[in-house]
Amino acid sequence: MINVTVIDKVYLTDSICRLRMKATDSTALPLASAGSHIDVHLGNGCIRQYSLCCEHGADYYEIAVLKEENGRGGSTFIHEEINEGDEFQISEPKNLFPSAANANESILIAAGVGVTPILSMAETLHREGKPFTMHYCSKNEMQTAYKKRIDASSFVDRVKYHFSEINGRMPLNDAICSARDGLHLYVCGPTSFTDSVIHYASENGWGSSNIHREYFSAAPIENGNEQSFEIEIKSTGDIYTVPADQSILEVLDEEGIFIPVACEQGVCGSCITGLLSGEADHKDVFMTKDEHSIMNKITPCCSRAKSSRLTLDL
Repeated sequence: MINVTVIDKVYLTDSICRLRMKATDSTALPLASAGSHIDVHLGNGCIRQYSLCCEHGADYYEIAVLKEENGRGGSTFIHEEINEGDEFQISEPKNLFPSAANANESILIAAGVGVTPILSMAETLHREGKPFTMHYCSKNEMQTAYKKRIDASSFVDRVKYHFSEINGRMPLNDAICSARDGLHLYVCGPTSFTDSVIHYASENGWGSSNIHREYFSAAPIENGNEQSFEIEIKSTGDIYTVPADQSILEVLDEEGIFIPVACEQGVCGSCITGLLSGEADHKDVFMTKDEHSIMNKITPCCSRAKSSRLTLDL
C-alpha cells in the first residue's frame, strides 16, 4: 500500500472532480502505463478503483471521479469529504486494460468519465507515433471532462466529440469501421454504452481479441430468483453451502478463507478464482463471453452457480 496526500482538487464539470496526489513520504510513485488503475482506500471503509490519467512525465497520480447520486458511497465521499492536504492509501497501479502489443492502428471510444484511460492511451499512442482516432461522447460541452486538455493537445485533429443533447447518440458506424488485421478497438464508459459498442463491433465482423473494454461500474445484479448451491475447496475437500442471500465470497470469508477483493461488483477482477468443475452463473463484466464459456474461472464476489456444486481451486 502507498500512503498519498492530495495536492490538488478541482472540478472538471459540475459532477466530475479531479484529484492529484503524491506519496506522503515524497518518494517517487511507481510508473504507470496507459490504461492502469489504482485501488483507492477511503476513510469511510470503501475501496474503489479509478483509472489514472496522468500526463507524461508527471510526478503525481491523477484520477477523475464522477459523483454517482445513487452509488455505494465512494464517489460521494471523495466529492464531499476529500480535500487538498488529506491523506489516504492506494494500491500500486494495475493494468487490466493495456494497449495490444500487435496493434498498428487503434480506435478509442470514451463516454463520460470513461475518458480517463482513453485519454491516457491517446497521449501515449501519439507520443509513440502510432495512428489512432478518438471518439468522446458526452451530453454537452460543459459535461466534457478534460476537453481543455484535449483541445490543447497536438492530436486534437484526431478527436471527434459527440454531444448527445445536440445530435443524439453517436452513430456507431461513424466511429467503428470494418475490422482488419492490426486494427484494435478500445472502449470505456457506462455499462450500457460499452455493451452497445461491443455488440455493434461483434456483429460487424470484429473478433473478440481485437476488442478491449473497461467498465468503471456494473449494472445492478438481479438476485431475486437465486438458489442455494455448494462449493467445494480443492485443497481440503471441505464443502460449504452458499445460501440464496449470500455470495460465495461472504461464505468463504465466514470460513476464514481469504480472497483478495476490491470492487465487489465483478468489475475489477481482483477476486478471480480458478474453477475446476461445475457450471458457473457468471455475473461479472470483467471477463469476456469467450472467457465465461471456458468455465475455468469465477468471480466469487458476484457470480453464482447453475450446477448444484462448484469446485474452486483454493
